[in-house]
Amino acid sequence: MTSSSLWQPFTLGRLDFRHRLALAPMTRNRANPDGTPGDHTATYYGQRASLGLVITEGTQPSEDGQGYLNTPGIYTPEHIEGWRKVADAVHAGGGSLFIQLMHAGRTSHPDNTPHHRQPVAPSAIASGKDIPTATGLQKTPVPREMSAEDIQATVAEFRHAAACAIAAGADGVEIHGANGYLLHQFLSPNANHRTDSYGGSVENRSRFVIEVAQAIADEIGADRVGIRLSPAMPLGGIDEGDTGSVRIQYRHLVGELAALNLAYLHLHHVGDDELLRSFRDVWPTAVLVVRYERTREQISDDIDAGLADIAPLGRFALANPDIVDRLRTGAPLNELDPATIYGGGETGYIDYPTLAN
Repeated sequence: MTSSSLWQPFTLGRLDFRHRLALAPMTRNRANPDGTPGDHTATYYGQRASLGLVITEGTQPSEDGQGYLNTPGIYTPEHIEGWRKVADAVHAGGGSLFIQLMHAGRTSHPDNTPHHRQPVAPSAIASGKDIPTATGLQKTPVPREMSAEDIQATVAEFRHAAACAIAAGADGVEIHGANGYLLHQFLSPNANHRTDSYGGSVENRSRFVIEVAQAIADEIGADRVGIRLSPAMPLGGIDEGDTGSVRIQYRHLVGELAALNLAYLHLHHVGDDELLRSFRDVWPTAVLVVRYERTREQISDDIDAGLADIAPLGRFALANPDIVDRLRTGAPLNELDPATIYGGGETGYIDYPTLAN
């Protein structure tokens, strides 16, 4: 049995939840080539609706935003129709849907995008990392440095994508500012060498993230917007410097974002609990925390410690569509098949057994 703190009700924005679990965003690479959610996507998310807050995989707000093959978009009428099926399935299961808006920035390759153009980023600095493509792993190329006009156009694309998400029936969106993607690239001094108002100082490196959050909040309401951050996360070639530098950057950023009164702050946390506590002290609404390699017994630790309100589940939920029932009753868990996480059909996607079958 898990801690009783997981089973306490909670209000997030305009939504009420019966427990403190959620579905963490996880890329599955099963969208159609045009970015429309695939045939089984509504089933997949609908199966996990008992988690309450269902946060989708990263979903690009534009053609430039796509990083990987077969990831979904939310910027065309076809995308809206595809996501409406997902929203309907999640709502039918009693859950609420937040679509994660993810612009990959330099973590991309022309072979993976509809227009086959050079990726964009705050500066023309390659990540130095490989990326899967249809012909195998390739080096991510040197990206094109975004102009001031490009930056404002990208803010507008995020705003448009958020409006499309609501039009599709989603309850909100999560801004992906973590894990080495575009917003994280602006925050990181080794990826952002700009000398204009979007680079250099802590305040300038934070500017793009804040402008995206403000635009989306203005478009759909702050209580429908969450944001995900990952301080000191080294994915995608990101290096944010020493602990002191990371704390200065993120305390400024989170303080500025806190003033927007967004629905939640979602942290992909890598271990600086002092920094996490400082966020908790200034953030006015819900805090969600995910850590690597949590055991079943550790899921509620951050809630019990007063550091978080909600514990999103990743791989546990991927392999166990009825994870809520399994945790509540102490039932055994399905084992995850790593070979079926990315791409493919229904195997390893919608065929994990539940306790009922």
